[in-house]
Amino acid sequence: MFFMGTYTPKVDEKGRLFLPAKFRDSLSEGLVITQGQENCLTVWPEATFMAEAKRAQETPMTNKDARDYRRVLFAGAEQGTPDKQGRIGIPPILRASAGIERDVVVAGVGDRVEIWNPERWAEYSSGAQAKFAELDEAPPL
Repeated sequence: MFFMGTYTPKVDEKGRLFLPAKFRDSLSEGLVITQGQENCLTVWPEATFMAEAKRAQETPMTNKDARDYRRVLFAGAEQGTPDKQGRIGIPPILRASAGIERDVVVAGVGDRVEIWNPERWAEYSSGAQAKFAELDEAPPL
């Protein structure tokens, strides 16, 4: 399973998002939506999330960064499955944390899907594009 592409669906008045058709089959067996990095939301296939959760739980609780990561990863997490129309519900607390209202950007990011506020996406994307343009392989030794 590999997610890629950028889409601009809308969130309806009940907080539901129509997943892009290309993503629906890969998420039909179950998904987890939670807070992502850079103030977006992350939608994981359930099996991928469980692998990430296991990795997070293997870090020692004496490590503050590990505790912080677990709190963000698990506290807002919500399990679900797309409905027959391919919609997923986004809980109000997650919509608020990501600044999501009606318009969104949905981006496939390899093993997961990210949901962004369009203004935040534009800001992030422009900075990331500038860094991407500066990437260069080191010459051979």
